Amino acid sequence: MSDATGTTTPDRSTDLPAQSPPVHKAGADAAAGRGVLSLWRGEDGEGARRNLGLIAVLVVLVAIGIATRPDLYGDSSWVWNNILTILKLASVVGVVTVGMTFVIIGGGIDLSVGAIVALAGVWCTTVATQSFGAGGMIFSALTVGLAVGLVNGLLISYGKLVPFIATLAMMVAARGLAAEISDKQTQVSDNATINGIASTNLLGIPLLVYILAAVVIAGWVLLNRTTFGRRTVAVGGNPEAARLAGIDVRRHTLLLYGLSGLCCGIAAIMLTSQATSAQAAMANLYELDAIAAAIIGGTLLSGGRGTIVGSLLGVIIFSTITNLFAINGLSTEAQNMVKGGIIVAAVLVQQVQFRSLSLFLKRNRMTTA
Repeated sequence: MSDATGTTTPDRSTDLPAQSPPVHKAGADAAAGRGVLSLWRGEDGEGARRNLGLIAVLVVLVAIGIATRPDLYGDSSWVWNNILTILKLASVVGVVTVGMTFVIIGGGIDLSVGAIVALAGVWCTTVATQSFGAGGMIFSALTVGLAVGLVNGLLISYGKLVPFIATLAMMVAARGLAAEISDKQTQVSDNATINGIASTNLLGIPLLVYILAAVVIAGWVLLNRTTFGRRTVAVGGNPEAARLAGIDVRRHTLLLYGLSGLCCGIAAIMLTSQATSAQAAMANLYELDAIAAAIIGGTLLSGGRGTIVGSLLGVIIFSTITNLFAINGLSTEAQNMVKGGIIVAAVLVQQVQFRSLSLFLKRNRMTTA
């Protein structure tokens, strides 16, 4: 009789990995719907809502153009050429607005951008500078713009001056220096390469539009994909908290104004190319156009928030308004009055933030769930 050896079966339940409950397709879809809705309604979706509001304003402007001048909008070739005209008109102010957007997001303001463009344009078209060729003219414009921007940054960050006062003083000083250099005369550009920038087309699109696109893309990457952009938002949102987090607020402010000045240098070359000349009165009121475009695009005047795409749409809206009134032969006074009204309307459209669409998505989510 053999003894039976009792064997115990080990409990393997403790060795098995924990299993998550099965996910039903309806539940996953509902979760996805909640994610999309929260993205649309949350802070991350605010930029998208603002941009859609600006696009809606552009659609309204185009509809007004079609209603007032159906003879022109009925010609497809004219429509394409008109689009290029609007983009070309927006190119110079658009480059300035990119730099302005960074400054405002960082909690500052720059009233001297128009004067910096004029000074850089006059400086690069002097006889001495033109003797160095196109490279010398471009280098001169960029260097002058960057240097004046850094002076603004030094006065504000290390000199403790209020940005409004510092840049207002620079606006007057830069215009005066430009008038002194040019002897209050228009300086003609004799360089064929510089003059050809405005008249050159690549694949049917003006070179000025490519320059604007390059600056916008670089600005978007810098703001959204780099530490510099995150620090800009932090400095503009709460400078003291940014300082406690280890950010050199003064140095960063200096760099922001230097970036704005660099954009002005680029714009000076573009504007000089368009006019084939430069004078102390050029780029008049560009600072107001750039600030207004940035604000309409969703940049907070108090700092801490803004988008490059929104600022670009704001510039395009201004250019479209100017073009719309030009093809209808309206006076400058009428243009300014209606432009002000459209700016207010654009801001109101952004404040609505498509609440009805958000409500529709919410109801649709509840029905799906």
